[in-house]
Amino acid sequence: MRPVNVTVVGATGAVGEVFLSILEQRRFPVKMLRLLASQRSAGKRLKVFGRAHAVEEATESSFQGADIVFISASAEVSRRFAPVAVQAGALVIDDSSAFRMRPDVPLVVPEINAADLEGHRGIVAIPNCSTTQMVMALYPLHRADPIRRVIVDTYQSVSGTGRAAMEELREGSRAALNGQEYAPRVYPHPIAFNVLPQIEGFLDNGYTKEEWKMLEETRKIMHAPDILVSATCVRVPVYLSHSEAVHAEFTHPLSPEEARRLLAAFPGVRVLDAPQAGEYPMPVQGAGTDDVFVGRIRQDASSPNGLAMWIVADNLRKGAALNAIQIAEEALSRALLPTVGRR
Repeated sequence: MRPVNVTVVGATGAVGEVFLSILEQRRFPVKMLRLLASQRSAGKRLKVFGRAHAVEEATESSFQGADIVFISASAEVSRRFAPVAVQAGALVIDDSSAFRMRPDVPLVVPEINAADLEGHRGIVAIPNCSTTQMVMALYPLHRADPIRRVIVDTYQSVSGTGRAAMEELREGSRAALNGQEYAPRVYPHPIAFNVLPQIEGFLDNGYTKEEWKMLEETRKIMHAPDILVSATCVRVPVYLSHSEAVHAEFTHPLSPEEARRLLAAFPGVRVLDAPQAGEYPMPVQGAGTDDVFVGRIRQDASSPNGLAMWIVADNLRKGAALNAIQIAEEALSRALLPTVGRR
């Protein structure tokens, strides 16, 4: 792969930090690296590829010369800067919800639908982290036996909300252990020693935005518009890695043994399924790793065509940063950068 100019918006955030470390680990061919963030983070220096890089404030003039722009910030920031970066000639890989459901924007998990990149118009979206790990486990099974319906309950770590939420869990836990009151600032209720059955705001149908994303994004990524998905998304007092209890109903019966075989053969999935020996995925195993772990694979007692499983993944890696870099690698290998042949 030829060296390219990379710009990172949100470089000082939780996902941005992981993104930069994965760039190094995977030896991504960076010719020039530019780090952008909000005004309050401008001036910080981050060490990447063995040398310090100054963080600059993101402005409309920050994207000249960029080949790939990675954005990990709010949807508002993405809507402001993504079109500007595309106009400057860059491929934008966006981690927000701003463009995911636009028909002209590919929503990509490379192991599943890398070919969708061929039709990009400058912006590629990354799915929600909870959707990504679920479809990584569902897709290899869906190819063998089409899925009709999915019930999923998520147990999502506070790192999905960002650094401030991680600090709130730390401070709230300390206060609770010392018998002190702690007023939450990030979440509507205390997260320490608690679970919150709300991630994002509620819609008129009673689901939250996070839960509805899992339906819409799964259909788009898997090219399966008829799949039914009902999700309940819960925030739990865990720093890193999301867990999910998934019940999938297939067109025909699918045995747990066949499911294990299909999952073990799929890139990026690791089967850890020996519950009698105490071996099953846990957040501490997922943290800092690239794979999506699947275990507790069993026949669903409520459906003859159903399977139940437990899925764990590092939400900052495969759920965001790693997936973005894999998209960039795929775009390079397919010569899909707008700048190819221009410079």
